[in-house]
Amino acid sequence: MNDNSPELKILAVIPARGGSKGLPGKNIRPLMGKPLIAHTILLASTLGPNVRTIISTDDAAIAAAAREAGGDVPFLRPAELANDTAPMSVVLRHALQTMEEMDGTTYDLVLLLDPTSPTRLASDIADAVERIASSPELDGVISVSEPSFNPIWVGVKPKTEGDHVLERYFEEGTGVIRRQDVPRFLRINGSFYVWRAEYIHRLETSWFDEGTHGYVEIPESRSFSIDDEGEFLLLEAAVKAGLAPLPGYSPTSEED
Repeated sequence: MNDNSPELKILAVIPARGGSKGLPGKNIRPLMGKPLIAHTILLASTLGPNVRTIISTDDAAIAAAAREAGGDVPFLRPAELANDTAPMSVVLRHALQTMEEMDGTTYDLVLLLDPTSPTRLASDIADAVERIASSPELDGVISVSEPSFNPIWVGVKPKTEGDHVLERYFEEGTGVIRRQDVPRFLRINGSFYVWRAEYIHRLETSWFDEGTHGYVEIPESRSFSIDDEGEFLLLEAAVKAGLAPLPGYSPTSEED
């Protein structure tokens, strides 16, 4: 991916369990003529020979769709790691340990690519790998973006439970009377995460609270994360309009 990455062995994990409740079947739902997961598989295939990409799923239909799209499904995820309560830290550690045993190698980095965030660019991931490779103090690098509204400025909550009186959610907004004076706010958008493999091996539960992280900022216009029908339709519309990139798809191709 860049001058640093060929020296690093990277395991890219695409997690795709079969039990989604917000949007059943979302990982293999067609988007621009391909299953949703296929777009992330396509992107991962462009990241370079030092990136080994696998799909972690418990679902036979997802596994079949992933293989048809050129993905590698070397194992089926255990059922206890595919429910609503299984933290991603455990899923990643299982994938890393399993693949290090199967491949007979030790990986340097683990890259998490959620199929529900398909509008990422390979250059963003390259930037994240370069950042963690050059920053020994970091356990990971994550993707963030600046939302169109600043919650420090507009965030409110009921003063007490059941009360109809509002108070500020963030103390930092107290006394600020101009939008331009509000401190900048970034959000974790879920597009990509890269961590040191040794960190994943020792991670307990909360990746953010247990480590030191840097970031790569990407535009909010392509910071999608699909959890329900409305979000899927918004992403589809943005892609068709050329407002959000999708690997292997061009808005003009439907007009030809």
